[in-house]
Amino acid sequence: MDPSEAAWVMPDGRLHPPPLAVDAYLECVQRCRERFPNLRILSGIELGEPHWHEGRVNSLLSIGSVDRVLGSVHSLAADGPWMVDHLVGRVDPGELMRAYLAEVFKLVESSVNFIVLAHIDYRVRYWPVGAGGFDPGVFEEEYRNVLAALARTGRALELNTSVPLPGVIVRWWYEAGGEALTFGSDAHEPSTVATGFSHAAAVAEACGFRPGRYAHDFWRRAGSSCA
Repeated sequence: MDPSEAAWVMPDGRLHPPPLAVDAYLECVQRCRERFPNLRILSGIELGEPHWHEGRVNSLLSIGSVDRVLGSVHSLAADGPWMVDHLVGRVDPGELMRAYLAEVFKLVESSVNFIVLAHIDYRVRYWPVGAGGFDPGVFEEEYRNVLAALARTGRALELNTSVPLPGVIVRWWYEAGGEALTFGSDAHEPSTVATGFSHAAAVAEACGFRPGRYAHDFWRRAGSSCA
């Protein structure tokens, strides 16, 4: 951790970072647009557990217009909050997976202003080797409940390539009536941007989704049934 960031950690061990400087971020985006006029640069923000802090989220988003707002879950409020990856080994893998999806369901059912549900499979990144290979079918009911709720809101699902997202979950999204998909590589460095997108696009097409007119458009469901 950077020395300046260490000051954000309180005596109770919790992280209390300063508010996001949305105005400064948007000014930076605008400078990039002016410097590279041939690029289509969208602004975006990912909100972790925004349903826990709805008032603060509304204040944050009122500062300026952001093109894409993602909502996600990284933590559980079990004697915590605790990052999901910090609970691995402390909680049964199946119980932790179901608790994670239950929290995602709460996010989806909330009135928080986000348009894309990010990495519904975040928990899978920390699936313990000793638990055997991850089988999404074991949690089909929980996944389908989240996807059905998401479809009712009209929001989009992110097909994240970090793991990558199992194709069967994309099929369940189509069957739930999901209208739109986005793609995310969760790149934390330039060299990994868009990793796995070719395979992800093939999965999306196999499940009945088609690209939009422009590369940055959401992929939308086609009329054909999902294979």
